[in-house]
Amino acid sequence: MEFKDYYATLGVEPSAGDAEIKTAYRRLARKYHPDVSKEAGAEEKFKGINEAYEALRDPQKRAAYDQLKAQGYRPGEEFNVPPNYGGGGGFDFEEVFGGGGAGGANGGFSDFFESLFARQRGAAGRGPGPGFSSGGHAPQRDTRAKLSVPLEAAYNGDTLRITVNGRQLDVRVPKGIKPGQVIRLGGQGTDGGNLLLEVEYAAHPQFEVDGRNILYTLQVTPWQAALGTSISVPTLGGAVELKVAAGSDAGRRLRLRGRGLPGNPDGDQIVELEIVAPAANDEAQAEAYRNLAKAFGESI
Repeated sequence: MEFKDYYATLGVEPSAGDAEIKTAYRRLARKYHPDVSKEAGAEEKFKGINEAYEALRDPQKRAAYDQLKAQGYRPGEEFNVPPNYGGGGGFDFEEVFGGGGAGGANGGFSDFFESLFARQRGAAGRGPGPGFSSGGHAPQRDTRAKLSVPLEAAYNGDTLRITVNGRQLDVRVPKGIKPGQVIRLGGQGTDGGNLLLEVEYAAHPQFEVDGRNILYTLQVTPWQAALGTSISVPTLGGAVELKVAAGSDAGRRLRLRGRGLPGNPDGDQIVELEIVAPAANDEAQAEAYRNLAKAFGESI
């Protein structure tokens, strides 16, 4: 398999901080999201962006990846996981990916990613020992794993298909499940024990999560903010019309009640306004900006 440079994928330096990495991810995910991008190969680029962010947003995964990258591997270079590679420096859980991973409906992660981070636990120490019965049969024991759940699945209560040790399993995600909660699959663990899946939310190209609230940044033009408008805004339950009042400033927060994650009570979606001036791509647009400046008493 080929070595992947996750920093290059996001267009950041290896020294980039968490905030810079998150900003780069959100910008690229918006650009290449299959629902909005018309560029050739956008879906594959979107998958790669998701994978890179999933590797770099977690401190343990990033530290493990940095150790390998420091050995001089280059993008596209043939790569094999080094012997006794620990899968990320002491993870307490094996990572579970597949159809239900952060790639969502667009597919799972690459072989490179899974080879690094889908470390199987419990491979050692399975021989006869004090925990075995006198009949020589292995005792049933629980296997713990992490399950990366798309926000849409947590909102709707979907069923995800995951791959664990070469087996495909269907996992029903309870509506409104929160990170840290555990889904139990009886009899699907090691030696017939239970498989315990600890939930974490997959990175999302549009939304962030604050408790049960969903956070969304809405870009508006200066004239939309100044004059007011009605804009279609995505939510986990589908697009809704949001009224932006005249005279709105950058950073203003608008609340869509009940549009967050399900619960008791349901969360809200918080929409923060970001004012973005479109580029002047021709002389007519540049002249329009000059006239606007004059109208407000400025000289250019």
